[in-house]
Amino acid sequence: QVHLVESGGGLVQAGGSLRVSCAASGRTFSRPAMGWFRQAPGKEREFVAAISGSGGSTSYIDSVKGRFTISRDNAKSTVYLQMNSLKPEDTAVYYCAARVSVVVATAKHEYKYWGQGTQVTVSS
Repeated sequence: QVHLVESGGGLVQAGGSLRVSCAASGRTFSRPAMGWFRQAPGKEREFVAAISGSGGSTSYIDSVKGRFTISRDNAKSTVYLQMNSLKPEDTAVYYCAARVSVVVATAKHEYKYWGQGTQVTVSS
């Protein structure tokens, strides 16, 4: 079983920056691909970004390209999402997820393990 814990959410003004982290523990599959998803009130959970097991491949939803950066530190079993130029529409609960594969994926059903989420609120 893999346990994922997100941290770093909070309240920030539009145009500001925030970094959320996801620490993995338990019987982790060696260097799994990791993803960040988000869910705003009344909306479906959507893909935001993903990174391969080695960190050499990434994928982003179009609306965050150029503003968000996903990275990982395999020595610390931690994945990060650096969010810059935040907009009110980025407000959501952000979830970390892990695959049982090293390959990047964007669909929710491709991820086996999920964290509890961290709230990110961007004020206008």
